[in-house]
Amino acid sequence: MKIPHNAHVALVDGTRFVLLRNEGQIFEPRLKKIAEPSLEATNFSAGVKHQDTTGQMKGNTDLNELAHGAAAAEWLNAKAIAGEFEELLVVADPKTLGEMRRHYHKELEKRLVGEVDKALTSEPLDRIEKVLANA
Repeated sequence: MKIPHNAHVALVDGTRFVLLRNEGQIFEPRLKKIAEPSLEATNFSAGVKHQDTTGQMKGNTDLNELAHGAAAAEWLNAKAIAGEFEELLVVADPKTLGEMRRHYHKELEKRLVGEVDKALTSEPLDRIEKVLANA
């Protein structure tokens, strides 16, 4: 996958959000951690379609995780609107990525260079670099 030099990479799952920047080349990413924002998950309407008790009891859907994904998207929206990054790659597990897409602002969408539906937030940087280079 092409990851432009200086592009930001957002790693998101239901509980963690890490912002990285590619200091390497387009096909040979070298990622550097920029921030790990602490998000307040307040948008619980994010999972309103998943509020059945059976799904909650079986662990199929966690409203806190969906709200965290929505909060990550809102944080990225604010940074995009403020012009704090030009290019962004979003990497998130499929459920979180789906929830985030519902909250993307037009300014964020303009800056997206791609999305990867993988859970990589707990992986070391060298492993993330390899996975993204081969995506």
